[in-house]
Amino acid sequence: MEENDKYEPAASGNGGEVTPVNEIQALKEERDGLYERLLRKQAEFENYKKRVDRERSEFVQFASAELMKELLNVLDSFDRALQNTGGDIGGFGLIYKQLQDTMGRFGLKVIEAKGQKFDPNIHQAVATQPSDDVEENTVVEEVRRGYTLNGRLLRPAMVTVSTQKES
Repeated sequence: MEENDKYEPAASGNGGEVTPVNEIQALKEERDGLYERLLRKQAEFENYKKRVDRERSEFVQFASAELMKELLNVLDSFDRALQNTGGDIGGFGLIYKQLQDTMGRFGLKVIEAKGQKFDPNIHQAVATQPSDDVEENTVVEEVRRGYTLNGRLLRPAMVTVSTQKES
């Protein structure tokens, strides 16, 4: 028997006998299957890493939300004090501005409401006011400021909305 005879396919009817050629084919198929599994696992792991990074980033970005909500009460108190004193409260005005700027650096933004079209996603209507001067469903007064944190609604603006005057 020559060396090349070992690698010839087995004759049919050999009863499923494993020959070197069949064994090589089986090993190639097993290798290909393992390689496919490896590629799938690598893709799953990459997706997992991306998801963990995204979740970590979101956590860091929004971890301060509860603290910001509490500090909004302080900003509201400053707003009321400024309204009641005509906007001149001395050094407290500087502290108020510094607090606003600091919170702004962490992603806090005021929702501009007055004069805007009423949007139930960012405004909370607490009253209506008949008016011929402005278009219906326009915010005519801001009762309490609303805020977003890094693009997400933190607190809706409480507003008064215009309606049509009855004739």
